[in-house]
Amino acid sequence: MRTSHRVLGMAGLFLLPIAPLVAQGAAGSFDRSVVPKAGPLAPFHVPAWSTFTLSNGAKLVVSEKHNLPIVSVNIALVGGANQYEPAGKIGVASLTAQMLSEGTTTKTADQLSEAQQLLGTSIGSGIGGESGSIGFTALSSKVEPALALLADMMLHPTLPQAGFDRLRGRTLVGLQQAKDQPGTMASRVFGVTLYGAAHPYATYATEQSVGNITRDDLVAFHQAYFKPGRAVITVVGDITPARARQVVEQSLGEWTGGGEKPSFTFPAIATDKATTIYLLDKPKAAQTVFALGMPGPARDTPDYYALQMLNWVLGSGANFLNRLQANIREQKGYSYGVTSNFQFGRGPGAFRAGGDIVTAKTDSALIEFMKELKGIQGERPITDEEFTTAREALVQRLPRTFSSVNGVAGAINGIFLQDLPATYYQDYAAKIQAVTKADIVRVANKYLDLNHLNIIVVGDRATIEPMLRATKIAPVVLIDADGKVLATQVP
Repeated sequence: MRTSHRVLGMAGLFLLPIAPLVAQGAAGSFDRSVVPKAGPLAPFHVPAWSTFTLSNGAKLVVSEKHNLPIVSVNIALVGGANQYEPAGKIGVASLTAQMLSEGTTTKTADQLSEAQQLLGTSIGSGIGGESGSIGFTALSSKVEPALALLADMMLHPTLPQAGFDRLRGRTLVGLQQAKDQPGTMASRVFGVTLYGAAHPYATYATEQSVGNITRDDLVAFHQAYFKPGRAVITVVGDITPARARQVVEQSLGEWTGGGEKPSFTFPAIATDKATTIYLLDKPKAAQTVFALGMPGPARDTPDYYALQMLNWVLGSGANFLNRLQANIREQKGYSYGVTSNFQFGRGPGAFRAGGDIVTAKTDSALIEFMKELKGIQGERPITDEEFTTAREALVQRLPRTFSSVNGVAGAINGIFLQDLPATYYQDYAAKIQAVTKADIVRVANKYLDLNHLNIIVVGDRATIEPMLRATKIAPVVLIDADGKVLATQVP
């Protein structure tokens, strides 16, 4: 009973102010029938940074942000698995990055883990298709020991056989499990159908390629890849340029050996293939997975800003009410979520649209996908509201990009890794605002070639093949899990 009285008493304390507040609101002049007008946009300032070239050829970029006593340190490397992995051993880059935490010449894996915990940080590393990185975020008072620990991991890893065997085994299990994941399989065959199996944008790790990798391969890759000549060291946070340079030079003083940046050359792509439906059978699949697309432009295309506007309206995942989502999810109820994007890279990154679809609505969903792609090309003109919303949203999300030390570091890294102008972010708003509706229609017709579209569908063939053929949108080609054609039939 005593507890009950106390609870009621506290509840009363919280309830007492409500009546006066309600009364004030009711008696006030605020008109709830009118939508409030948005206030003026807050001024946006791109953070400044200082750039230095170190004696070993690495580039150091420092940006001060003193609102919190934290610092982000990231070493990014230009070029990644697509440029440096040996043929037949896809997966060696990822395994090498993971193995950096398995021990150094001075510390075991457990000691590395304990040292990071004591410093209140976590050193992460990874190597993607066109770049790699290793870095951490720590209190400004802990930058020196944290960077010394990173240097030890990057420069002196022992890459022990036991750790390699464990990580390779885990990777092989993951690759085996991926065969039961329709979404993963769709992504794999998507690249193969667009680019051909030999193109860097189509390669992926397999059980065979990972099985071919030895510890010696990791040693060789580590020695060849981690070179200062291709490194961009970004330091952002509660630190001055002078101190940042001193800390980096001290911790990485022994990092020598040059290193060339890759040329980012890509083989030619066949562009004359007529629109085709590639069907990968996944018996008894709970849903159908769609991936529609084609090779697109590189990141340095002058059409980048118009394509950003186009994708915001069509299928951007950051815009929940994009056309694909509003149609296929909200109106039709065929999916929990569909999106589109341009996978910009140093080469011809793909345009891709798709999502998971209710099996019984496979044919209907495909029809709606094609309808929206045609619509954005001009059959369904972009409204003033869509255009204004896209432009404002793309500009207004810029401040969030620079709201944290990691955000600032990521933005700076993007400029150097993609070889963008130093004034990219200063110019971004003006570039977006210069895009017109006509520009959006122009790039939609230029980059969304519906006569040469690759339509990848993963699902229960017995159920969905007749449905796909009945749409008469394109011939249906049966493929295996490696993207190889099994049979071709004209609907």
